[in-house]
Amino acid sequence: MVSLILASSSPFRKTLLAKLGLIFKAHSPKIDESRKEGETPEQLVYRLAQEKAKEIAKTHHGLIIASDQVATLAHGKNADDKILTKPKNHENAIKQLQQSSGNTVTFLTSLALLNTNNNNMQTKVETFKVVFKDLNSKQIEYYLKKETPYNCTGSFKSESLGISLFKRMIGNDPNSLIGLPLIQLITMLENEGISILTDNN
Repeated sequence: MVSLILASSSPFRKTLLAKLGLIFKAHSPKIDESRKEGETPEQLVYRLAQEKAKEIAKTHHGLIIASDQVATLAHGKNADDKILTKPKNHENAIKQLQQSSGNTVTFLTSLALLNTNNNNMQTKVETFKVVFKDLNSKQIEYYLKKETPYNCTGSFKSESLGISLFKRMIGNDPNSLIGLPLIQLITMLENEGISILTDNN
């Protein structure tokens, strides 16, 4: 079987990919993730997933899986749409959840699969929307102290207590919200001759 490489050090993406029962290695790409002038959030994640895959391809060969994610209170298709980043600390997380309260947050999660044998690159951006409840300051403080999601885009973990912040979720694949669109990935792998539902992968 061809080598499968996850271009990420994210424990969340590793856990998601492991759900498919595939053997893979993970390596973290070192690239500049800065947003370029005039770049929409959607264009940003599309580009970064490809750049991550290409960076890992410099030293590894096989099928390289790369992904990137941003969140925005807008639609992500305009150059002036602001991005919600990983908060990194309590104060920033409070601000993000206050902004998200009562609003819809759009998550854009890119996925790239690069075959280094023929340089074939498949790329897709999945959109997933989360409609937040109206949250008061006590609820926000309680949630942040319980889960400390300071390394998570949007300041929450949807796979655990973060689900309590939502009124509604809209999208094709909830895995994309966590960081890796598995349904789309399965299709991309099938395009490369790897079937998840057989024992020949």
